Amino acid sequence: MKGRKYMDPTKYWMWYPGDFSIHQGMQQNFAREERGMGWPAYWYIDDCNRNVKFTRSYQLDQPTEFTVYAHGVGYVDINGVKHQLGKTLHCDSGENVITIFVGNPQGLPCVFVDGEIIKSDGGWEASNFVSSLPAGHDPLFTTKTQNPNMIEFQKKAIKPKKITEVQAGVLFDFGRAVNGRLKLNLHHKKAVTICYGESKTEALDVQMCYYKQEAVDKETPIRKRAFRYIFIPDAKQRDVDVTAVHEYIPKNNRSVFRSDQQLINRIWDVSTETLNLCSDIFFIDGIKRDRWIWAGDAYQANFINQYSFFNEDIDKRTLLTLRGQDDIKQHINTIVDYSMLWVIGVLNHYEMTGDIDFLKIVYPKMKSMVDYFMRQTNDKGFIYGRPNDWIFVDWSEMDKQGTVAAEQALLIQVYKTMVTCGSVLKQPINDYQKRHDQLLDNFIAYFWSDSKGAFIDSYESGKNHVTRHANIFAILFDLVDDDKKQLILKNVLLNDKVTQITTPYFKFFEQDALCKLGLRDNVYKVILDYWGGMLDKGAVTFWEEYDPTKSGKDMYEMYGDPYGKSLCHAWGASPIYLLGRYFVGLYPTRPGYREFNVEPKLKQFRTLHTVLPIKGGEVTLDKDGDRLSVTASKDGGSLIVGSNEYPLVAGRELSVQIG
Repeated sequence: MKGRKYMDPTKYWMWYPGDFSIHQGMQQNFAREERGMGWPAYWYIDDCNRNVKFTRSYQLDQPTEFTVYAHGVGYVDINGVKHQLGKTLHCDSGENVITIFVGNPQGLPCVFVDGEIIKSDGGWEASNFVSSLPAGHDPLFTTKTQNPNMIEFQKKAIKPKKITEVQAGVLFDFGRAVNGRLKLNLHHKKAVTICYGESKTEALDVQMCYYKQEAVDKETPIRKRAFRYIFIPDAKQRDVDVTAVHEYIPKNNRSVFRSDQQLINRIWDVSTETLNLCSDIFFIDGIKRDRWIWAGDAYQANFINQYSFFNEDIDKRTLLTLRGQDDIKQHINTIVDYSMLWVIGVLNHYEMTGDIDFLKIVYPKMKSMVDYFMRQTNDKGFIYGRPNDWIFVDWSEMDKQGTVAAEQALLIQVYKTMVTCGSVLKQPINDYQKRHDQLLDNFIAYFWSDSKGAFIDSYESGKNHVTRHANIFAILFDLVDDDKKQLILKNVLLNDKVTQITTPYFKFFEQDALCKLGLRDNVYKVILDYWGGMLDKGAVTFWEEYDPTKSGKDMYEMYGDPYGKSLCHAWGASPIYLLGRYFVGLYPTRPGYREFNVEPKLKQFRTLHTVLPIKGGEVTLDKDGDRLSVTASKDGGSLIVGSNEYPLVAGRELSVQIG
């Protein structure tokens, strides 16, 4: 590090890499509340390192001064001499080796180095006394007065859009999903009961609403919750005023989608709002019920994020907190398929961002996770569930006896991910390639049914049961040839006799697969019917599950709870990805959009104006009848229309005739 020049002038709080995400993720996973009870996540949860040292060498041309601020106890060592934290410290010209020791038994040990030359920017190494890595930091914490142990939410007061006296009480409709706290102004009541609801039906159900707080007076603390409606029973409108204080982390929505199809525009906007609410510090599943960080939800959320906010930091935090510290005690969220989606999700992050520095930090954790997988494979290379493992895949009837086809499809993609990422980092990949090839051969040999023209769930049970899930993964991960793809399309994806998917979670994968097979017309109709159906039911955000055959109170039931269904769920925002990736047709062909294609398929739209983010820029596309115009803010792009390919020059509009 001696004599090295650092170009980044930004100062920020530093910690051992990953520790901020792991510590805050632990707190996030303790944030769930169910019917008046706290509900910490039911899996093993890591916390941050408690004792960290930071080291850096400077070759100074002149004397300089600096101050080290810390959250924790410790000291600063300059060339072997100890100094107090928080004091102005002096360094003479020449070589200076600075080591900062900080421990924090209650929270995240972190430091902020404030000086003109010696400061907390790029170049510091952090050690937990076992390993050393470049110090971690986050753009949310860049001033010395901050405390990275405390998340600083922006707050917005929201007044009710509508107030109604009903059922001998007062119903407040805020017109949107709120994630925050209530302020009550009681006029003629000493205390009231507060009934919360994502739906009007829930709020009015005084006995069974998911969140209820009784005997609330002006001194009662009110917990942060998510809701759209508030019902105060046994009250008149004159008795109480209610204001919601929405809490959020500001994000830059870099996308625009405006077309002549108004329903699609609404679906895009509600999808954006849904993802925005479910992605403050991390990608969480939903804002009302779980509030937990699930790897499957997060995997999909970043695909959607790529076409809207393009927020790299949320994705990095989420990946780091899901994986935790180096030692592995169980699968992520206890779910075997979620652990595998975590590994594959790192590849998506790299292809989106081209962030090799992050890949270097996380690759050892990928490797140890894959080692963990390999220890639970049989002689055919198939991964199986052990005691206390959850083979989830989806909320669907599935034959899970023995090894399960969908799990093997994911493991094949995991090995492919390790080959790709290992090659980037010049790590050994031969074993991963060998396992990939063996598993792919056995996957087809044991799970493909010629009589069904599809993959079966399990060959060990003898039931030859077919669901959509493994077949969808086979399409998405290119595990079969074109002939088998067409058989899967005919016998599974377009076969109404195969059980339909009802969760937006697997609707995401299914519609992705259909688009890959060129069936955009089918997907467009699903977007209108499925997501448009939720809007017809009054949705202001998209749900965890939608069954169009259900109505009334039954719409909100899930997990045996009459209001257990989340009505603001991250995976419900997938139309953003589907429209951006397959209709506008934007996708990277080299990591970090060093090269990218725009391959629009827009026959459903007469007019369209859209702006979509890419790494380091954006792409603007306009369609007006049979005229298409595309502008990219950076070089490296190509516009593909039919058999024609046109280079995109940064800042120069390219117009072509289509149709």
